[in-house]
Amino acid sequence: MPHWQDHPPRPATWQRYDTGILPLWWDRLCSQTSQQSAALFAAGLFTEDRRRPIAQWYNPAFDSALLVAPETSPEWPVQRFGIFYAPPGGGFTQVHSAPHEWHPREPRKSPTESEAFQAAVAEAERFLQVEMYFV
Repeated sequence: MPHWQDHPPRPATWQRYDTGILPLWWDRLCSQTSQQSAALFAAGLFTEDRRRPIAQWYNPAFDSALLVAPETSPEWPVQRFGIFYAPPGGGFTQVHSAPHEWHPREPRKSPTESEAFQAAVAEAERFLQVEMYFV
């Protein structure tokens, strides 16, 4: 019998939504900072819905969300995916995790952008698995 950490299912209440960044992110970030600070956060991620790839989950029952997206400016020599969490009831935080980085100047050298993204998505899914026990 496999161990639960080998293949943890996502909680049923979380829905994957990758087409566009939810307005919830901007609203939550602005509620904690000024609009000017929010516009600069994560290299403008929440003001310009242009950075891809992203992975996003939304829990409508609790109005909470989880996002995996690039958090560094495109011109930086090392790129990184961040994991962002909007908990039930309000607020916004970045989940501190292992760095999910890649070097765009060396696109074939591991970790590649795809490998870094997949690792960040896997970590986000583990976070959702743990999160469901506390909500």
